[in-house]
Amino acid sequence: MTDAALPALAAIRPDELESPARRALRRLFKRKGAVVGLAVIATFVVLAVFAPLIVPYDPIATSWTLVRKPPTALHWFGTDDLGRDILSRVVYGARASLTAGAISVGIALGVGVPFGLLSGYSGGFVDALISRITDAMLACPFLILAIALAAFLGPSLGNAMIAIGISATPIFVRLTRGQTMSVKVEDYVEAARAMGNPRWRIALFHILPNIMPALLVQATLSIAAAIIAEAALSFLGLGQQPPAPSWGSMLNAAQRFLTNAPWMALWPGLAIFLVVLSFNLVGDGLRDALDPRER
Repeated sequence: MTDAALPALAAIRPDELESPARRALRRLFKRKGAVVGLAVIATFVVLAVFAPLIVPYDPIATSWTLVRKPPTALHWFGTDDLGRDILSRVVYGARASLTAGAISVGIALGVGVPFGLLSGYSGGFVDALISRITDAMLACPFLILAIALAAFLGPSLGNAMIAIGISATPIFVRLTRGQTMSVKVEDYVEAARAMGNPRWRIALFHILPNIMPALLVQATLSIAAAIIAEAALSFLGLGQQPPAPSWGSMLNAAQRFLTNAPWMALWPGLAIFLVVLSFNLVGDGLRDALDPRER
């Protein structure tokens, strides 16, 4: 190494030597809102995974002597209209909501990203066809389309996840297409094409990795929307079926007792609020952390 290169190396900041993943994580953990969101999400995930070891009562066990009892030392969140422990049902309901959010967005990513990549990279007739189908699906509001598909498929948690995933797919098609069209004209893509790489290899190994940050942010925000959609479908009787606990179905049962037993609606509603807010905070933090212009 020559002496002339030493000043240039000394001018490089330590953070510029980090890998992109470490730099993004460091930026993410500097945002208090994102850290709080991650902590809340992690708490609900732990509760959902270890629910059988955590809950004090069977979530579907009824007791006619405990109907609509307020919170006590034995039942911290009170009981519902059938005498079931609300704390146990809220914890088990986290399983349905988090599973629905993750799997629904997984379906949307698995379908939307390949079609968006194909549309943005191929262009021509393929792009026009996929874009028109996407526009037609986006013309229908997300929740309305999810309700219609869930009603067509039949009431169950699995069908609700499929309906939500299909309804969220156009968002990822449109985002992937736009990002692909922006990246495919970059110099490194042109260099890969000049070296004789086939089109599929350029799309998968040169374009897709560079559009992943935008997809990751959108996926995080879409999980929040999917959780709300699952709660709405369960509220309407199209999602998780009784007696299995779900936050949406718990709110449906609580609407008749808002005056006499407000705690029945308070706890599942608060759980939905906290989880959705947390995913939105994490999504905003990821958007800032993955921004290459951020210092």
